[in-house]
Amino acid sequence: MTFWSPSGRTVVCGIIGDPIEHTLSPVMHNAAFRDKGIDYLYLPFRVKSERVGEAVVGMKALNIKGLNVTIPHKVTVMKYLDKIDSVAEKIGAVNTIVNGNDVLTGYNTDASGFLQALLDRGIDPAGKKVVILGAGGASRAISFILAERGAYLTIFNRAVNFKRVKDLADRISQISTSEIQALELNRENLERVLDDADILVNATSVGMSPDINETPVAYGLLKSGLVVFDIIYNPVKTRLIKEAEMAGAITINGIDMLVWQGALAFEKWTEQKAPVNLMKIEVTKALEGNEK
Repeated sequence: MTFWSPSGRTVVCGIIGDPIEHTLSPVMHNAAFRDKGIDYLYLPFRVKSERVGEAVVGMKALNIKGLNVTIPHKVTVMKYLDKIDSVAEKIGAVNTIVNGNDVLTGYNTDASGFLQALLDRGIDPAGKKVVILGAGGASRAISFILAERGAYLTIFNRAVNFKRVKDLADRISQISTSEIQALELNRENLERVLDDADILVNATSVGMSPDINETPVAYGLLKSGLVVFDIIYNPVKTRLIKEAEMAGAITINGIDMLVWQGALAFEKWTEQKAPVNLMKIEVTKALEGNEK
């Protein structure tokens, strides 16, 4: 067996967040680097909110080629970058940084990764009625890319945080001609809107491990032919996904979005085509191992 170890020529990439212990990004990226035979290494870095600026500026001093950015730094990180891609600027969040000759550029591959996950299944959201649950950072990216694609959006959030979803709907409406509405998340509103919806996206944490018996949508509201995309990837099959399958819906789990956003970041750092299938296999194996 041949063992690899980093050297002075190794190109370093990584991910910053807090917490960071749960991340699966090193699993898929390091497998992808080895598959391509390139001398890259991907590492997780736990960075506290008050030290984000130091971490990002340190990319130049340490010659770190690229970073992914996860919760809770996707918005804060923007003010420390030299350039921001127009899509990330419109979304208002960055999840990927590229260091090109000491110029740090921020991108949002969450949005394009979500869209690619749909297209990869032969589903084009253009002209479709899409229901999105949640109004956090993930919902912001997903809502933007769907509106840009020409989908009609209804974004739900809990009453206690309704201002957040209203602000999100207003923001998307300002940069898109798509029809956008914001509603309070309750059974009555869900039942009315889901009746003729084409796609349902869960962009909340409801159903995530360890709370695997929770679901944001009651089984009786799901229907055959509905596309149900749950961006949660742990567990691999949430209760929402399981019940959607029982109802005859078309389902997509969070692994697809995780892998595609990672693949797009990989391509920006390496300028090589990402081995998407391998990345998905490695992430799935790691998750299934965790569930045992």
